[in-house]
Amino acid sequence: MSLFQEYIQPDTIEEALNSLSDAAGSVAVIAGGTDLLLDIRQGRHQTVDRVVDVSGIGEMQEVALEDNFIYLGAGVTHKKIISHPLLQEHAQCVVEGCGLIGGPQVRNVATIGGNISHALPAGDGTISLLALDTEVRIASPDGVRFEPLINIFTGPGKVTFDRTRELVVGFRFAARGSQEGSAFYRVMRPQGVAIAILNMAGWVKLDDNGNLADIRLSCGPAGPKPFRAKKTEELFKGNTWDDKTYQEACRVLGDEVSLRTSAHRATKKYRHSLLSVLLQKVLDSAVERAKL
Repeated sequence: MSLFQEYIQPDTIEEALNSLSDAAGSVAVIAGGTDLLLDIRQGRHQTVDRVVDVSGIGEMQEVALEDNFIYLGAGVTHKKIISHPLLQEHAQCVVEGCGLIGGPQVRNVATIGGNISHALPAGDGTISLLALDTEVRIASPDGVRFEPLINIFTGPGKVTFDRTRELVVGFRFAARGSQEGSAFYRVMRPQGVAIAILNMAGWVKLDDNGNLADIRLSCGPAGPKPFRAKKTEELFKGNTWDDKTYQEACRVLGDEVSLRTSAHRATKKYRHSLLSVLLQKVLDSAVERAKL
């Protein structure tokens, strides 16, 4: 079976956008291709007339510190993320999240942009980047814009931007500051590299007294799209990370999420029981790292 009729590998973002806009039939973007090509082969996606492979665009391969922001190109592989010193220093939750995606063969070619663009509610790269209040850079024929990452998802596999004429170029988030730390944990099925039963990422900033001056929490699958636990975040702010705060946060988080039973993941009841476990692991690690 032919997966596509035409294969184009542009060298620049402008060339990529032109390849999308002048496509005569259906068109799709790939970088690693670990999702799309498998979906087509297994009948979950229609064959594509034109595939635009953006893996050769230099701007999408960059990881850099720019004006106190970390820029992460959408074409950066999970393998590179795991080993990159800048991300190990400023985005430990992203390093941990991407380190659990697939196996080594998948991480060698799969990209962070593909993970986000697939728009799954429990994407490990997505959940970890949400905890860093990340913005996504999108290029279109009308220009380039930044949008909050949380705003581009509308449902499972669905996004606000037009995949047939727009391109996710990269991401940016604030560089790690003093007394800040982040962490990511995931519970998955015993097969090891299977999909997440539940995952969670957290970022904290401590004040001079060791209290939680600011916090961000994300988890999935906790609804039809990637989820930020805003109510739980508000409860934590200004409080000490202790057992009393933890117990109250578990209650608020349990009410805030929208979990369901999945034949491929776990029951709703079991997932609820994991919330408190992941919350403690994530915040214990993030708070300890913020003290370093």
